[in-house]
Amino acid sequence: MKSINKISVCIATYNGEKYIVEQIESILTQLPDDGEIIISDDCSTDDTLNLINSFNDKRISIYKNESRNLIKNFENAIKHARGEIIFLADQDDIWALDKVKKMLEIFDKGFDIVVSDCEIINAEYKVVVPSYFKAIDSGSGFIRNLVKRNSYMGCCMAFRTTVKEMALPFPEKIPMHDLWIGMLGEINYKPYFLDEKLVMYRQHENNASDTSLGISKYSLWQKIEFRIIILYYLLGRFFKYKFYNN
Repeated sequence: MKSINKISVCIATYNGEKYIVEQIESILTQLPDDGEIIISDDCSTDDTLNLINSFNDKRISIYKNESRNLIKNFENAIKHARGEIIFLADQDDIWALDKVKKMLEIFDKGFDIVVSDCEIINAEYKVVVPSYFKAIDSGSGFIRNLVKRNSYMGCCMAFRTTVKEMALPFPEKIPMHDLWIGMLGEINYKPYFLDEKLVMYRQHENNASDTSLGISKYSLWQKIEFRIIILYYLLGRFFKYKFYNN
């Protein structure tokens, strides 16, 4: 199988001035010359955009989003991605120096979605969860991820553009973008869980997404509703995609 020639890294930003420079630096050091970082910014009011522009790197493109919604912000970034492989990244994490290399090696083996492990750190860089995979018993499997807990953590994911084509546009009521993409992978593509910690996920008081390992903020009925919604949209997208592509 041929090697991957171009990758896109999609970052959704909103008032991320505190950590965004460190995150982008950790990506640029391993991004090839024909790679790109796609920033979708949700009308930040702090210095986020000025800091991003200060890199003055032709590989970085910024697009405006006005939904004030994390899912729509990521959708906007992914929509503009041109790479054969699309990585998702949060604005406040740090990538391992060999993240891109190790994940592309898995894609070269024929997989369509790759999810790496990560360690969770706090604002002071102290490791609070050594392995997210072990903490929630991550892994592939449709029922496992639909009924138990979502293993598809966005900041640890990458996927082929063929997955993007099926995933977009995002349905209006999905509970989270990474779950939507991952579950599409379960029913139509080949996912792979890479047992290496390639991201330092920074957990702090202003996280846009919730990766808490404690008690969920959602009620039992809300959890059931989320699963019904995602199953409904998954079945609809699967049959629509198959019908129009066969």
